Parts: sequence; C-alpha cells; structure tokens
Amino acid sequence: MTSETASKDCLGWAARDPSGVLSPYSFNRRAVGSDDVSITITHCGVCYADVIWTRNKHGDSKYPLVPGHEIVGIVKEVGHNVSRFKVGDHVGVGTYVNSCRDCKYCNDGLEVHCARSVYTFNAIDADGTITKGGYSSYIVVHERYCYKIANDYPLALAAPLLCAGITVYTPMMRHKMNQPGKSVGVIGLGGLGHMAVKFGKAFGLNVTVLSTSTSKKEEALSLLGADKFVVSSDLEQMKALGKSLDFIIDTASGDHPFDAYMSLLKVAGVYVLVGFPSEVKFSPASLNIGNAPLFRFKS
Repeated sequence: MTSETASKDCLGWAARDPSGVLSPYSFNRRAVGSDDVSITITHCGVCYADVIWTRNKHGDSKYPLVPGHEIVGIVKEVGHNVSRFKVGDHVGVGTYVNSCRDCKYCNDGLEVHCARSVYTFNAIDADGTITKGGYSSYIVVHERYCYKIANDYPLALAAPLLCAGITVYTPMMRHKMNQPGKSVGVIGLGGLGHMAVKFGKAFGLNVTVLSTSTSKKEEALSLLGADKFVVSSDLEQMKALGKSLDFIIDTASGDHPFDAYMSLLKVAGVYVLVGFPSEVKFSPASLNIGNAPLFRFKS
C-alpha cells in the first residue's frame, strides 16, 4: 500500500471502465462541515441504476465510479449546526445529496425535482467534486438529505426503501392506489416489482403480477402474497384479464409492448411507468378511444 493510498480513509468498490467490473478503491470524503452528518455505512441496496452507470449505458459515467444510492448506517459524527441527528442514530441516504435549497421544489420538500439536485453518485457537487455512492465504508452528507430510521427497524430491510421503495410508493400515493378493494397489476418482479406487490398488499389491493414466464410464479404468490399471476405471453390469460384493473405499475426496464398491458385497465384506469425501457411505443388508440387510461411516466 502506498502512502497516498494509506491517507485515503474511505474504502469503496468502484468501476474503472464500461465493463462495470467493481474492484477495491480508496478515496477521501470531504471534511465534516457545520451542517453535515458523517455516516458509517452498514448496508447499501443494489439498484438497476448501479448497473446503468457503472456500464456507462447513458454515456455520462465518470470513472472511477462508486455506485450505490440506497444507503443506511449509523451516525458517527455531526457538524455543530446539526439539530436533527446525533451520534448513534440510524439514518438513510437516498438518490440525491444536494440541491439549490431555494427553489419552489426545495421549499416544498421536493428537492429531488430541483433543477440543481445532485445525485448521490456520478454527479458534480457544488464544490466541483464528483459524488461517490454507498458501495463504500462511510459518507458525509448535509443533514437535509438524511432520513431518520427507527432504531428497532432492521437496517438491511430499510436500504431498498430509499430508491425502489419510494419509486413505487410515491405514484401509488399520488394516484390513490391505496384504496382497499381496488385492483393493481404489477409488470415485472425485480426490485421495484417486489416493492409494488408489498405496498399493494399492505394497502389492501387485489394484486396481479404480470410476467413473461412462470419462473417467478411461486415467489409472487407464496412469498410475496400476490393474489394472481398472469403470464403476459399467454394470449388467453391476458384476454381474460381485459379491462379488469384499476391501476398498473410497470416496473420493467427491458423493452416491451405497451398496448397489450393498457388493454387490461378499466375505463380511466391509471398506468404508471417507473422502469427504464429504451423506448416507449403504443398506439394512440390505446389512449384516446373509449375513455382510455391515464398514462404517467414515473410521477
């Protein structure tokens, strides 16, 4: 180990190139400022965004790149102005670590929509440094972008809520997908899909999982408690489900057709896309004939 490496006290896992292969990486975090919280990271969830940016899928990756934005841990130090947290608190950090703090969105507590919001990794912060994420031993964050986690809640379970959880919870609440007895279809059973099923059941919804194969049927029905499992490539199963769903949450990131799924919605049903397919294609008739569904992109 060189003397330069020894002085870098944050240990992380970084991708060095678009292969996305992670390897050990030592670097420095900024000093704890008056409004900052330093957090010993105990767990970090794995998100599809980590794959996207470590492999430079959007062409803007800045290497070496330390991914991870579902961060939980224990406060080890606080700045002298910090009032919301103390050493020993369990906290989480999500997808962003800075913003302008003075626009309408910041003033409304919606900093993630700020035009100057700074993502937790692979972004340029206000001081010109490139942010590095939670695949690391600790992180320093302004207290505004930290969230208290109950001390009796397992940190390992809290981590996925900071991206996958909030990504599906937000549109479910905004579009009133929390009405007991209503029906929701969940397309895809990855990280986002798991959360959508869990929230759906907690809200008292009738949950149908839509998947391209039967490989996840047992998991969907027995482990997660979904009410129904439909193979989307089976035309008869899809036909039987026609115009029966109040809501659909589409969590699939692979390219897929939309018209067949939209036909499953009741009149004026709600379709929310939270996945990242490379393109979205559907016939205008799926939207404008027969008082068709409300289509939302991750909102």
